[in-house]
Amino acid sequence: MKELSNRTATFTDSVIRRMTRISNKYDAVNLSQGFPDFDPPAQLLNSLSTIAADPKPLYHQYSITWGSQAMREALAAKQEHFMGMPIDPNQNIVVTCGSTEAMMAAMMTVTNPGDKVVIFSPFYENYGADTILSGAEPIYVPLNPPTFDFDREALEAAFRDNDPKAIVLCNPSNPCGKVFTREELTFIADLCKKYDAYCITDEVYEHIVYAPHEHVYMATLPGMFERTISCSSLSKTYSITGWRLGYTIAPAQITERIKKVHDFLTVGAAAPLQEAVVTALNFDDSYYDEVLDLYTAKRDLFCQGLDSIGLEHNVPQGAYYVMMDISEFGYDSDLEFCEDLASKVGVGAVPGSSFFREPVNHLIRFHFAKRDETLNAALENLKSLRDKIKPRG
Repeated sequence: MKELSNRTATFTDSVIRRMTRISNKYDAVNLSQGFPDFDPPAQLLNSLSTIAADPKPLYHQYSITWGSQAMREALAAKQEHFMGMPIDPNQNIVVTCGSTEAMMAAMMTVTNPGDKVVIFSPFYENYGADTILSGAEPIYVPLNPPTFDFDREALEAAFRDNDPKAIVLCNPSNPCGKVFTREELTFIADLCKKYDAYCITDEVYEHIVYAPHEHVYMATLPGMFERTISCSSLSKTYSITGWRLGYTIAPAQITERIKKVHDFLTVGAAAPLQEAVVTALNFDDSYYDEVLDLYTAKRDLFCQGLDSIGLEHNVPQGAYYVMMDISEFGYDSDLEFCEDLASKVGVGAVPGSSFFREPVNHLIRFHFAKRDETLNAALENLKSLRDKIKPRG
């Protein structure tokens, strides 16, 4: 038989999702895959119940391919409010099956086979795969632990030497929780304009940014709306990761191309869920303040718990992930360490090497989008870490 696709030959399964399966196997507290173990807002669930019981076919058959009118209008109003710029629900928005599809549609819209795409490392594992599936080549630029800042000369060299078609920017960043400053974003924007590159942003954690840090939308910087595809989802903001509702915001001419790519990828997102989520998109600012207060408290609880055990970690500026340093245990493989952590200590984490292009094996990622009792249970298990996993070497 003929060989299968060369471009997918080096793919592995998602290490993040694999660690959930390993956590389940050992009944470990799962702090690997980033989904909450608490309910979405009650108003949103009530809206879904109402929509599900509605006999009108409108809600149970195909929606408009690029998103229901009601959802796009509500989303445009919400994002106009937070981004501070006009957004046309008919010309600037495509509703997708999660931000995963939004990123894939954006990449396929922008790149041709052989193009180069700049990606910061560490990075969410899909970005490299999206680039390769599009026939393009990823060019990695390191974010340097523990602060995860980037070397400006190294970034410009990546543009100067590779003439990239685009840069992927996750802000706030998964897995390291970095929030890019306005000054950093302006530097990146200037490179995009200087070297005529697009910027594909992943902003799913836009409402989880810890004081004194602030989220700045790349598309709002001078000269950047016309070359930016803003990708996001409703998964993290409303605790509905299983609903798979994402979107792109882009100029009209780019959005027209995204609509076509999206149509052939998935046809459309789930119609009843699009109608139900309008309720959440109409929440006032107090909801987003409560979300930030909730995650600030969870970050503090978990980071202070790690401190009390004497475990080294970064303090995220945004999102809901913590990177912990496991150097003291002397493992050559952080994947092996995470498997031992689940089986012997009862806590699930993701090996940091799955996020880095560089040979980084001393960091693992926890997430803290969990009930306080879940986080406390994980911290209680971690107290026995040094007793159950002995240093090597």
